[in-house]
Amino acid sequence: MTRIVALLGIVLAAFAVSAPASASPDADGCTPTLPDAAGPFGRGSPPVRSSIGVGHVLTGVVLSSTDCRPLARARVELWQANRNGRYTRAGSATVFTDRAGRFRVQGPYPPAYEGREAHIHIRVNANGHEPLLTRYVPARGASRGTVRLVLEPAAL
Repeated sequence: MTRIVALLGIVLAAFAVSAPASASPDADGCTPTLPDAAGPFGRGSPPVRSSIGVGHVLTGVVLSSTDCRPLARARVELWQANRNGRYTRAGSATVFTDRAGRFRVQGPYPPAYEGREAHIHIRVNANGHEPLLTRYVPARGASRGTVRLVLEPAAL
């Protein structure tokens, strides 16, 4: 799991990792979150809502890599498969970050399927920044998790 955390640049609150899930800069500034390959998750825009069920609460912060400032009104889209490994609108949500760049969404613990570990796909869009597509991998059975998503400024 530590390798996944380092690979994706995601901080999981349930793991003991060195980088805090906060808005404080890394030693070299805010390192951008590495993108992950697009998966078979749903297409289009998920409905705006902060809950798709109960069992797992994901909170996070969206920051700019330039100066680690929080990105308010960033659009955070989340998809997770159902227990049959299918992505449907029922397992998707769109939330927007607050002034501090924070968001919260609640849903069932994502199931593992077809040999893939439990995960939630995340797509983030914020004005003036490159879109980010990544994944969150919760600790096994965790009821809570945290992500720190750092976006790069858009190329001119």
